[in-house]
Order: sequence, then structure tokens, then C-alpha cells
Amino acid sequence: MRTRLEQILGIDADPTAQGCIKGAKPVAVLNIGSNSVRLVVYERHTRALTPLYNEKSACALGRGVGQTSRLAEANIAQALNAIKRFALVSRMMRVGKIFILATSAVRDSTNRDEFVGAVEALMDSPVQVLSGEQEAHYAALGAVAGILGFSGMVGDLGGGSLELSSIINGSDTDGRSFELGVIRLQDDSNGSPAKAGDIVSGRLKHSVLSKAGKDSSFAAIGGTWRALAKLHQIVRKYPLHIVHHYVVPADEMIAFCGEIVGANSLKGYEGADQVSSSRRELVPFGAAVMAAMLKAGRFKDVVFSALGVREGYLYGMLDRHEQAIDPLIQGAEELSVLRSRSPAHTNDLIGFSGQFLAAADMQETVREARLRIVACLLSDIGWRAHPDYRGSQTIDAIVYGSLSGMDHPGRAFLAQVIAIRYNEPKSKTAAALAALGDVALTQRARLIGALFRVAYLMTAAMPGVLPRIRFDVDDGVLSLVLPADLAFLDGEHLQNRFDTFAGVVGFKTARVRVA
Repeated sequence: MRTRLEQILGIDADPTAQGCIKGAKPVAVLNIGSNSVRLVVYERHTRALTPLYNEKSACALGRGVGQTSRLAEANIAQALNAIKRFALVSRMMRVGKIFILATSAVRDSTNRDEFVGAVEALMDSPVQVLSGEQEAHYAALGAVAGILGFSGMVGDLGGGSLELSSIINGSDTDGRSFELGVIRLQDDSNGSPAKAGDIVSGRLKHSVLSKAGKDSSFAAIGGTWRALAKLHQIVRKYPLHIVHHYVVPADEMIAFCGEIVGANSLKGYEGADQVSSSRRELVPFGAAVMAAMLKAGRFKDVVFSALGVREGYLYGMLDRHEQAIDPLIQGAEELSVLRSRSPAHTNDLIGFSGQFLAAADMQETVREARLRIVACLLSDIGWRAHPDYRGSQTIDAIVYGSLSGMDHPGRAFLAQVIAIRYNEPKSKTAAALAALGDVALTQRARLIGALFRVAYLMTAAMPGVLPRIRFDVDDGVLSLVLPADLAFLDGEHLQNRFDTFAGVVGFKTARVRVA
């Protein structure tokens, strides 16, 4: 029998919206950390994870654990109160499976069994208390899942501990945990970020960092480091305020961290008001750890990852075939299915654009091919918007979307493609991001966008037409070849767009002909 609350909320009713993947069963991860307790519900367990719900409660479970070896009763009460609400959310969203992961504060406390038992009673699911090595492993998998092809060292900074792992060819090794979390450091250093930096340097002197290798990359995971990256973007006037895959030269980040540590706090610091209040006092300690790490490992740069233990845990449960799926392409395919007028047409567009490149004998790198496919899949997701704002809204939806597996130059590429596709040459977003991509990538984006303008004029976004049309290059002349029954498509409007496209590509002569 349903409870009164369940009756009021209508929990038996299907909560799935038409904008969700049909038949998807939500999966959730409840992460009980030293600084916060966070629940993330994903649309389904797949390679490209899409968050349905993401909320945290700052409970500071790790406060004082280093000194007392116990979770404070007040912090336990705060955490359990948040978890009660998370349990309700999980029921309302009909989560199929929930994984509960507890990290440093819980594993290091002598009263953990009492707390774990209370959590399990509320969530009706077992709690897995991760060892330091397990936490390092799943954090590394999170970086592997979110930053394709990453090779180097991964660091996950929490409230109670710091986990380090090396990644080579998609596999992690040397996973270690250190009692160097920001809350623990704040306690151990008596609130001095400078002293915290000395503690970190001393404890990591003979660590796995010595094996990092000069000029390798460091992937940074954790909320405090994400806040640090956000601050750096604000100070630097960086045009894209997305932390995931944000890359900064190591020497630049070391200098920035030095300024923050020297200031001792973020009070009066530019952008400090955009850092959550629960993180603000911890950022100087995160900066102290970052500077010590980058110096000790002699890294060339640091790349920030928004994916960590939660996503790494789910990624690790996938079979090898699923792990090998490109999350960016899978995510774009899902958006195409949910929002395009015809997903089949976007697939026609992939073949059509590929056939042009082959006919024009234009080489395409793996990176360019991947971005072209994604651009095709996302080219029509904004069709419901008002015509006067369709271009700008589509650009923003793509650039600021939560697609994973895409770096910042890739987002700039897609912005350029859609700006041309909708004839938005003055797009503020595309213009602001143009500097993030190199000249060759930007030129390729303009080519693809101009090609889309030709394709959509002929098809009205419906499938079946593009596979019957081909490109031909003969004696320096670019031809768009129509079948006889589609000869009526040959008109002034099409010829004008085709001429524009040919000019972007570099052909002086272009024609539409029937064969």
C-alpha cells in the first residue's frame, strides 16, 4: 500500500518525459565524501552519461576526523538529513539501481559502522566504503572516460584525501591515497595555506610523482580544484566557463596558485563570489596542493576533469565493447533522436559531407572526421526555436551543453559550423570562441557549415534526397550532380549557395548539373 506522501506525489505515475530516451532506466550514484554528500541520477547506464539530477549537501564529514578519528555527530545528522531527501528523489525518479560510495572520512572513522548502517536503512541499498586504492582507481577511470586519449597522471583532491594514479594507454597503475585532503590540511596546518603547501611537499617528496616524467600532463579532479579552475577562467577572461577539459600550462597555474596561497583567502579576490560558500575557504588549500603537485611532477600542463569517481565507477562496470564507444558521438546521436526533425536525415548528411571530401580529394584527420559527424548529428536540434534566434540558440545549446568527450577547441568548431549553417556571421558566442580553435580547424568548420546550407536547401531536413546527389570534380570544376527526377532543384537560390560553398572550399568554378 502506498504511503500518503507517495499518493500526494503520484509516485506510481510514470515520471518519464517525452524528451528522455525511450525505455531508459535511471541509474544513480550517491557519493559520501569528506566535504559533501552528492547524489547524481543519470538517464541510463551507458557510455555517454546524461545527468537527470545532480545535487550536493555540504556536510563536512571529514572535519576533525584526522584529530578524533570519529565522524562528528552534528555532521552525521546533517548528512543523514540530506540523504533522506536523496532517498525520496531516487524513489520519485524510479531509479533502477543506486550505488553508494563512501570515501576518506568514512573509511578513516572509528564510528563508521553506525553511520553506514543508518545510510543503508534510508537508501535500502548497500554502502561500499572504498579503500584509498579503489578511490584512486575509479578517479582514474573517470578521467579516462571523460578525456579521450588522456595519458599522464590523475589526481583526485577531496576533503580528506588525495588520490594519485598514472594512466598509460587507457589503464591506470600506481594508485595511491594520501591524507592530504583540503579539510584535513586546513586542520593540520592550523588554517595556513602556506604551511599546508609545505606539508604536501614533504609527504609527496618520494611519491609516485617522481615517476610522472617531465613534460607529461596532470588531470585534476575534485570540487575544490574545479572552483580553482573557475577562478582562473574569470581572472584570465577566458571565453568559455566550462571547467571540463580546461587546459592550463603548468607554470601559469603554479603562479596563479602562488597568488592565492599568498593572499591566504579569497576575500576580495576577483570571481570569489562565484565560488560556492562551502568551497570558498578551501580553495587556498586546494591551490597549495596544486602548486606542490605541479612542481614535484614537473608537468607541462594541467587539464581539469568534471568526471571523477562516480563516472569512473559506472564506466568500470561497462564491458570493453561499451567502453570503446565514443561518448561524444553517442551523446550527439541521442540528442539527434530527441530533437532533430529527422535523425535519418542527419545520417544522410554524414554520408553527403563525406562524399564531398572524397570527391574533392580533401584529407580528413580522425579528429576532423569525429567533429564533422557530431556537427551533422547536431545540425538540426534547434528547429523549434524562433527563426530570428534559431541560430544563436542552437549554438548556445551545443557549446554550453553537457556532452562529454569534447575539448574546448571542439566546442569552438561546432559553434563555427552552426553559425555558418544558420547564416549567423555575427554570432557573439562563435566569435568569442574562435580563438580557441586553430586556423585549419576553423577553416574546416566553415566548410562544413557552408555545405550544410546547400544540403538543407535541397532536403527541408527530410531523408532520402542526399544519398541520390553527388559531388564531382573535373578539371578544377566542382559540380553538384542531381538525378534527372530532381532536376527541378536546380535554381538560382541553390546555385548561389553552391557558389558560396565553392568559394569557401577554394574552387573558382562551380556548377549544378543533371545526370
